[in-house]
Amino acid sequence: MAQPDSIQLEIVDRLSDIPSSDWNALLPQDVGPFLRHEFLSALEETGCVGGNTGWQVAHLVLKDGQKLLGAMPLYLKQHSYGEFVFDWSWAQAYEQQGMQYFPKALCAIPFTPVQGSRILSAGCSDPSLVQQRLIQGLKAIVLQNNLSSAHVLFPYAIEAKEFKEQGFMLRDSVQFHWHNQDFRSFEQYLAALTMKRRKNIRREREQVARGLIGFRHVPGRASTDADWEFFYRCYANTYLEHQSSPYLSETFFKLWAQRMPENLHLIIAERSGNPIAASMLVVDPTSSKAYGRYWGAVEHIPCLHFETAYYQAIEYCIANQIQTFEGGAQGEHKMARGFLPTTIQSAHFIADPQFAKAVQLFLNREHQGIGAYVDELAEHSPLKSSKVQP
Repeated sequence: MAQPDSIQLEIVDRLSDIPSSDWNALLPQDVGPFLRHEFLSALEETGCVGGNTGWQVAHLVLKDGQKLLGAMPLYLKQHSYGEFVFDWSWAQAYEQQGMQYFPKALCAIPFTPVQGSRILSAGCSDPSLVQQRLIQGLKAIVLQNNLSSAHVLFPYAIEAKEFKEQGFMLRDSVQFHWHNQDFRSFEQYLAALTMKRRKNIRREREQVARGLIGFRHVPGRASTDADWEFFYRCYANTYLEHQSSPYLSETFFKLWAQRMPENLHLIIAERSGNPIAASMLVVDPTSSKAYGRYWGAVEHIPCLHFETAYYQAIEYCIANQIQTFEGGAQGEHKMARGFLPTTIQSAHFIADPQFAKAVQLFLNREHQGIGAYVDELAEHSPLKSSKVQP
C-alpha cells in the first residue's frame, strides 16, 4: 500500500468514468448485486439518478495515482425520497431553525433498502486506512460545502461501528426476512408455522387457485423485452394506485436485465394465458439470498399480491436452496406469511452541534421504542418453534 501522503480523495460524478473491473474489484465477495458497477451505472445512464432527479452523483473514491484503493457510493440529495429511512421531521425542524437541510450527502444504494458494504475496499492491504480516509472525506464534504448532514443507509454492522467511532449516530430500522430451514417443500415450510398462520396461508392460496390463475417463472437469461414491458406496466401501476410516480424507468429495467440477467427472476401471474400480475426477485447465489423488490397487477384480485410476491418467491427459494428472502422495507403483514423481524442500522452525521444533540436524544428514545417493538413482535412469531422437524 502506498504511503498515506500519496493517497488522494476524489469525487466522481459519473460512474462510467471508472472502469467496471476496477470498481467491482473493490466489492466483498458476498456483497450482493446492488453495488456492482453494472447496476449503479445503469441507474445513471437511464436518468433514474442524476440530472433533475434530486440525486446528484458524487461518488467518493480514494486513489493512489490512477489506482483505485477504495470507494463509497455517494449522492447529494435535494429531497428524501427513495431512501426508506425517514428524516422528513429532521428536515422540517432544521429549517424551522433557519437552516437549510437540503442538499444533504447520502451514501446508499438508490431506491434499495438492502444491507451491504458502504465502504468498498476489498483486496486492499490496509482496509482500516481506506475506511478512515473515506469516512473523514465524507465528513469533510459536509463541512466544507456547508451541507446539513451525511447519511449512510443500511451498512454492515462492522461498518456501522466504524462510522459511530468517527462521530456518526446510529439509527435502528426493522425489516422482515424469511429464513430457509432446509425446507424440502412448501408444505414442510407450512408445517413449521403455527396452525393459525398455516390455515391463513392455505386459505389465501386456495382463493387464488380458484381463480384459475397460473404462474410463469422467467429466469433473467430467458426473459424477453415483452416480459419486461409487462412487468414495468405492473410496477408503474403500483405507483399510480398510490398517486405517485415510479422511480425507475422501463429503459432501466431492460438495461439491468441485459447486464445482469443471472441476478434477475420474474414471476408472472397468468389467467387463460393472459398476464395479469408480476413480481421480481433479485437473486444472489453467492450469499444465498433473494430480494423481493417490486410487484404490481393490472387488475385487482384478492390475495394475488401475497401469492405472487411472497408464496411463489418462497417456493422458488426452497427449490433453489436460497437461505434468506428479504421482502423489502416495512410491512408487519409479512410476519403472517412467515417472515421474521430483523433490526438493521443506518449512520448519520449532523453538522450543527446543537441540532446533533437533539437528534441524538431523539434516536435514544427511538432505539428504546424499536427494541420494545421488536420484543412485542417476537411474542407473535409465526413459527411454532426455532427448529423444524424433517
